[in-house]
Amino acid sequence: MRRLASLLLTVALTAAVLTGCGGAKPAATEAPKTETPKAEAPKAPETKVFQVGLTQIVEHPSLDTVRNGILEGLKEAGFEDGKQLRIDFQSAQGEMPIAQQIAQKFVSDKKDIIIALATPSAQAAAQATKEIPIIFGTVTDPVGAGLVNSLEKPGTNVTGTSDMTPVQEQLSLFAKLGTKVQKVGMIYNAGEANSVTTVEMAKEAAKGLNLTIVEATVANAGEVQQAAQSLIGRVDGLYLITDNTLAQGVQSVIALANQKGLPTISVEQSYVDQGALATYGFDYFEFGKLTGQLAAEVLKGKNPADLPVQTSKDLTLVINTKTAKAIGLEIPADVLKAAQQVEK
Repeated sequence: MRRLASLLLTVALTAAVLTGCGGAKPAATEAPKTETPKAEAPKAPETKVFQVGLTQIVEHPSLDTVRNGILEGLKEAGFEDGKQLRIDFQSAQGEMPIAQQIAQKFVSDKKDIIIALATPSAQAAAQATKEIPIIFGTVTDPVGAGLVNSLEKPGTNVTGTSDMTPVQEQLSLFAKLGTKVQKVGMIYNAGEANSVTTVEMAKEAAKGLNLTIVEATVANAGEVQQAAQSLIGRVDGLYLITDNTLAQGVQSVIALANQKGLPTISVEQSYVDQGALATYGFDYFEFGKLTGQLAAEVLKGKNPADLPVQTSKDLTLVINTKTAKAIGLEIPADVLKAAQQVEK
């Protein structure tokens, strides 16, 4: 009897459990919430950083001043090194083979533009590429150097700025400053087309000024002082041009000339700052800015072939009064008044 009762209770409980399971409604399952994706802000277009190769035949004050002017000219046009530009500066240390190696490396590095200071570096760059735009600076005779077809329409991947020297005006300073000069010494490297052109211009200008040009050629910077010594006793004054070989030893030439009482007329102010007597020439920093502005035009998309070679028309008379005193020269008051004076 007890067994039967126990069995009936078990059956009843099992039925109740099954009934409860079958009759209960399943809990409603909530659909997963989905978030509406936020619209991403449009990305600003990346600014191109131009790769610039800047090559200089040698480091000396006049070319260094031009280089600094170029950087300023580029900056004023919206192109700053470290921001819109990456400038790779290389000096050829006065050696043409090194200038050629630098130019070839710039080409293999696929620079966007090459800026070349002085005729040898410009020629090396032009020989290395006919595609990459080249902007030159301080090239006296771009046509004679084979860089452009004409100053007005270069017609190639090359253009730039020319510092065509006002030779006649500079040589006439000997007389204007009250010196008694008839024979003028010139030291230069005959391998530099820039210098050969200037010497030929000087010879032509000298004819109308009752002057005679006496040449002393050098092959490297080590020969500059010897060349200056060779002119002592043969000339009454020196005309110092922007020959890149001369520039490396020009301080010793100026010191010797001042010691011997010889007036020195230079083609630009950095020589006067180093002790030369006078110049009537360009402001090379401003000249560099002009070069940098021209490079900026090319970076903005203009074709070098269509951009005329630029020249500076602003000339300044600069006189080193300390040197004048040292060589015993009394400069006419009206000339001194019209000049920018330095005393270094």
